[in-house]
Amino acid sequence: MSDLPNIRQLRGIDAMRALVEGRLPQPSISETLGFRMVAAEEGFVAFEGEPSKRVLNPMGVVHGGWTMTLIDSACGAAGHTTLPAGVGYGTLETKANFVRPITADTGMLRAEGRVLTRGRTIITAEAKVTDADGKLYAHGTSTCMIIYPKGQDT
Repeated sequence: MSDLPNIRQLRGIDAMRALVEGRLPQPSISETLGFRMVAAEEGFVAFEGEPSKRVLNPMGVVHGGWTMTLIDSACGAAGHTTLPAGVGYGTLETKANFVRPITADTGMLRAEGRVLTRGRTIITAEAKVTDADGKLYAHGTSTCMIIYPKGQDT
């Protein structure tokens, strides 16, 4: 069952904190790809995930789509923390740089997303994916559009 109606009734920061605290379920993509949101503050979120053999590409390393989804999720959720109740967002563009291979044995990775700027209609954010020692595996940026309820002025 979807908790989307409940999320839409909350300010973005309150919705993200409810996900972190387990008061709302993590989105299904989290279960599918093996990562989850673990921290949320105004303009900031963190996800953690452990890559596995389920997400390998034909070369035997973690598919870039896993890392890209982690970056996109961190950027978008960070932006969502800045929005009022009833207002959503959608990704317009995400760009990522993969700086070292991720394998099924890499261990737990953390993606931290931070808002760079928020205007009336656009949010830009960045994310970095690191291991427990702070070693960088990937980084990227997202541009998100702010989606207002129908009829609401921007």
